[in-house]
Amino acid sequence: MNEPRKPRRPTFRDPAALEALGQTSDPVAALHAAHESAAALLHLGRAASDPAVVARLVALTDEVGIDTLAEVWSGRPADTLPGALFRLYLLREWVTTSPELAAREYAAGVRFTEPNHVVAGAEPPGPDEVRRVADEILAGVFDGDFAIALERAAAFCQVVASGRADVTEGRQAVLSASKLQEMAGELTVAARLWRTDKLI
Repeated sequence: MNEPRKPRRPTFRDPAALEALGQTSDPVAALHAAHESAAALLHLGRAASDPAVVARLVALTDEVGIDTLAEVWSGRPADTLPGALFRLYLLREWVTTSPELAAREYAAGVRFTEPNHVVAGAEPPGPDEVRRVADEILAGVFDGDFAIALERAAAFCQVVASGRADVTEGRQAVLSASKLQEMAGELTVAARLWRTDKLI
């Protein structure tokens, strides 16, 4: 009777071997890169006592582009550090590029989700304020309580989702509002994991 095979640890593949398999990158290497880069970025920001460093990290996508972060982090689930960070940067990117729309949807959602509005803290809910809140949320990742930053982002998503469903017509608006609510739930879970040292 043959002994059962022992499980093998995943190994990094040679680029030539990957090409022969039709793969352009090593999925194990990509997984490590996502988690290591997210941990390094978080450590850099939290270890810095210089507000200029935090400001630069907040505006990271202004410099490198959201697509660059997406290549490394977007494939990771929200209950991981790179996945949670990517969602925060994605939220800031949207608010920064569409502040009037974000403010309109946020303002419309306040009456439906007053408690979330209080947590998110965009007051009054104008374009400048939603941009400020998006920056504050990311700054809180590096110089505040990461869990609170995640919860503020979740609350912001809930308010915008409610507003979008109210002021924007069509099935697509309902679907995108649903996606925002889903993201809010994911960020809330990530906050809970961070508080128990399980967001890695």
